[in-house]
Amino acid sequence: MSAARRSAILLYAVAAGALLLDQLSKAWVEHALSGRPPIRVIPGVLSLTYTANSGGAFGFGESAPWLFAGATIVVSAVIVVVSTRPMRAWIAVSLGLILGGALGNLADRVANGPGFGGRVTDFIDLQVWPIFNLADTAIVLGAAILAIASFDGVDDHPERSGATGPAANGSGGAER
Repeated sequence: MSAARRSAILLYAVAAGALLLDQLSKAWVEHALSGRPPIRVIPGVLSLTYTANSGGAFGFGESAPWLFAGATIVVSAVIVVVSTRPMRAWIAVSLGLILGGALGNLADRVANGPGFGGRVTDFIDLQVWPIFNLADTAIVLGAAILAIASFDGVDDHPERSGATGPAANGSGGAER
């Protein structure tokens, strides 16, 4: 299996996992918390509070949901194009988290309103920050991992053996 294929499988597996966890958590929250008081997990620190917003991550930009939907589509398309290239595992994981989170919030927009203008379900309330969801968490974690991985001093290519020449780049010495 090629390095590019391994990277893509990892990226899409992480994206699918993030998307699945996000959608399952939102379905549970809508069922368990809609119209009910918050669940205080750690009093004064963490509550589970059902809310919905038309803005972006953490409720910002509620007047322009189409802007966030458009940005999500562009970012997702870029990640899909990049997924055809070999990359280090941490880069694939970070892009998978970003893709899964972006698609989780986009799915809410499509399912909960006209076009891309629907509301996104949020429920994680840290008391000192706007209420957010697992998709937002995946996006932020993915971006943080991507930032850290880009500053680690290693080039952007997946690990390679010390070999050089046709066998190292996969052509096996055959002329085409």
